[in-house]
Amino acid sequence: MRLRFPRLRVLVLVAMVVAALAIVGWWAFGPSGVAVELTKRSWRMEIIVERLRSESGSDWCDELPEGAFDISRRTIADPTGKRAEPSEHCRYNVLAWRRSWIVKNEGGPEDRPDWPRPPLRVAPPGQPGSERLSKREAYFEIELRDREDHAWVCRVDPEHWKQLRVGMRFRMPVDRFGTANCPAMYPSNI
Repeated sequence: MRLRFPRLRVLVLVAMVVAALAIVGWWAFGPSGVAVELTKRSWRMEIIVERLRSESGSDWCDELPEGAFDISRRTIADPTGKRAEPSEHCRYNVLAWRRSWIVKNEGGPEDRPDWPRPPLRVAPPGQPGSERLSKREAYFEIELRDREDHAWVCRVDPEHWKQLRVGMRFRMPVDRFGTANCPAMYPSNI
């Protein structure tokens, strides 16, 4: 005895199988990554400003750092046991450059990237209080958003940044934790 399925059920079943195969095919063979659109371009130039400070320290007198001053001495036994006999131990001060603050300039594509020019304090030579410019960092960033309004900020090199425009579309790999792989993004119209 043959079982007969109504035609409507067979058609629905075939449509569901075809739809499932299409979804699996798109997932397996379709374009990889998340569709994103460039929504903002910005740049930031930062310079670390260091200040000359007087710091105190203590060490064995035969191991003092260069430039140590205001030295006071006393003879003590080495608590670690590395020195067999009591030796001179010193307290001292030394001038050292330490990070004090960061100065920055920020802007967008309509502004010309420019390094900040902060006023620096100048103290007499050998005195604490002087400031100097130290490490410089330039950041060229783009903001990308997907259709669900998730946003990612990616740093790019200055030449690439100049070529990008708001409204451009890309596909970008994003892991299961929401972290974007910015260097792997590629142009896309999908």
